[in-house]
Amino acid sequence: RSSSLLACYPIDTVKTRIQTSSQYPFSVSGLYGGIGSCLFGQIPYAVITFGSYEQYKKKIQQSFPNMRPVFVYAIAAILGDLTGSGWLCPAEVVKQTLQAGLYPSTTQAVANIWKTQGGVRGFYRGYFASIARDVPFRVAQLTSYEVAKSLYLRFKKSRRDSTGTRHYGGFKQNNDSIIDLTPAESAIIGGIAGCISSVVTQPMDVLRTLMMTSGPANGIESFKEALQINGVRGVYRGLVPRLAYVLPSVTIFFVAYELTQQKLQNWQ
Repeated sequence: RSSSLLACYPIDTVKTRIQTSSQYPFSVSGLYGGIGSCLFGQIPYAVITFGSYEQYKKKIQQSFPNMRPVFVYAIAAILGDLTGSGWLCPAEVVKQTLQAGLYPSTTQAVANIWKTQGGVRGFYRGYFASIARDVPFRVAQLTSYEVAKSLYLRFKKSRRDSTGTRHYGGFKQNNDSIIDLTPAESAIIGGIAGCISSVVTQPMDVLRTLMMTSGPANGIESFKEALQINGVRGVYRGLVPRLAYVLPSVTIFFVAYELTQQKLQNWQ
């Protein structure tokens, strides 16, 4: 997670400045503005969200064994993201104000937000916009990933059963072995899931950025103005850099996610 964030962070900064139409001076060194706040927020958030997602998924499957898998994935994704959202929002507020060029340092950003935005409340501006973006994003991402993974593994198993012993990802598998995704397969399925969820939630990403950088009221007005002047294109600004940021990030994540899951299953 840290590697993907560090590699793709400049793209996220470009996306934020496009969405805010920032007039503040921009420099190459500013590409990594707010990176400390980002790492402080995103790494624990990922651990909390995906760790709780797995626990919620298991609990729902045990409590409601007849529930359709797609609903299990969706409900677990909603609960997982809500569990992690309280940690993430303050770090995102600081990060995005720094990316937009509103403050020169993290210390000044934190001090000014605390002083001028009502203390703790200032670090949660845009919280509901964050939920409105992140919850559908996580539902679309994890549901599409889990469904695509399930369908692909079913196809993979049927091919193996019809041909006997096969080679997958460099490993020889017989009909008694467990079918798992290879890293390349995890990357492809995860990348597709990330792209789908990004496109679906892009308007809420624009609204969230505007609310976090200029306050709830000004952010909503700017969003309405963008929609009125440019139509749908106005609320999809920054989509290309967001896809360029999300795609490698989720690809790396899901490869590591699957490998970790497989290791844990082997230990059990």
